[in-house]
Amino acid sequence: MPNTKQALKRIRVSEKRNARNRFVKSSVKTAVRRFSETLAQGDLENAGNTLQTAVKSLDKAVSKGVVHKNAAARKKSRLAKRFNKANATVAAE
Repeated sequence: MPNTKQALKRIRVSEKRNARNRFVKSSVKTAVRRFSETLAQGDLENAGNTLQTAVKSLDKAVSKGVVHKNAAARKKSRLAKRFNKANATVAAE
């Protein structure tokens, strides 16, 4: 058990931050999963919209300090790469 008021406060603050970080990470994962599902169905129109949503949620996570900016950039790049590859496949047919 913490012995000082400061230690008690640190515990309260870290619990609050932990909950907020979990929520933000969860929303990012959900947005990315929705994009993947839409892309797998072959609905490129909706996939473009869900890609924008996923990128937006990643950018929000970076602004809140939950995700490192380079990690978010890497994830956005990989999502865009998958989307562009799917578009190229459809255009080639």
